[in-house]
Amino acid sequence: MALTGIQILKMLPKKNCGECGIPTCLAFAMKVAAGQTEIGECPYVSEEVKEQIGEASAPPIRTIKIGSGDSAYATGGETCLFRHEKRFENPTGIAVLVTTDMNDGDVDGRISRFKTLRYERVGVLLKAELIAIKDTKGDSAAFTALTKKVLDGAADAGIILMSDKADNLKAAAAACGERKPLLYAATAENAEAMAGLAKETGCPLVARGTNLDDTVAVSEKLLAAGLKDLMLDSGARTVRAALEDSVVGRRSAIRSKFKPLGFPTITFPCEISADPLMEAMVASVLIAKYAGIVVLSDLQGDILFPLLLERLNIFTDPQRPMVVQEDVYNINGPSEDSPVLITCNFSLTYFIVSGEIEG
Repeated sequence: MALTGIQILKMLPKKNCGECGIPTCLAFAMKVAAGQTEIGECPYVSEEVKEQIGEASAPPIRTIKIGSGDSAYATGGETCLFRHEKRFENPTGIAVLVTTDMNDGDVDGRISRFKTLRYERVGVLLKAELIAIKDTKGDSAAFTALTKKVLDGAADAGIILMSDKADNLKAAAAACGERKPLLYAATAENAEAMAGLAKETGCPLVARGTNLDDTVAVSEKLLAAGLKDLMLDSGARTVRAALEDSVVGRRSAIRSKFKPLGFPTITFPCEISADPLMEAMVASVLIAKYAGIVVLSDLQGDILFPLLLERLNIFTDPQRPMVVQEDVYNINGPSEDSPVLITCNFSLTYFIVSGEIEG
């Protein structure tokens, strides 16, 4: 249950020092309760209090980070069922699948398209964020070699490692180093081994079941083992089942605070349909209805771009219109005789006008 500002204030040192950038501890506590600042901004609060407040004020869907540094990808952190209630926090990640039974040309093509299919829209860079690497042969050496190939070829890609064998995942995760991949997946049969691997590597782990109830059981087992950074795969491989599981899971986490389902999901449109257009339609449904990550069989511009635009619109904060900073912008090296053009700072208007002038 979320703490109120007064409850948080009682745990603070009450110095009113202003070192957090907020003049009083009461004002700081109210902002923490509203989710507008982090408890860690207070330099005098104890680690025990940080953990206590952090757990109590954590969103119902846990935030999971894949990778590190500037290219780290975050998913989850959601607090509502509908965007108009507040906003959706972290955009659905789009991943492309490569497997150990693909030839070099197919792998290289997917890596190349991952790097080149990038678009700028109203000042926002739109692109896929992740590459899923699947061990289809059960061959540790081939899996690790493919992982290294992807790491070298796509420096800013978040990595998803997929194998049923913990030893194969361990070797591939070691090759990833600090890039902290997502490990896929723990099942009822291998949960203990996968939990140990996730603890050893410090990487997030996917709990996979044959249906939603089975996924809950695996999630509970991993939580009991002390893991906190999880993602969920309900095992649904039809449009109806995937949509139903996604909605039921989100409602259970948000409305009922059911912790085993309080994690973002990973979905596989690439396994639901072999037809690229149907796969794109499935992905569009799951992006709109709560998927944390969607994995596609390939990246093609005519399919990827509409999905990126859909995602941009869904994850735009409805309480804050997209605007650019009010300023004077130089376009095409103006001189003292150049005209001054004035437009509003609404992003779409500004970028349309500036694009026409640049052209």
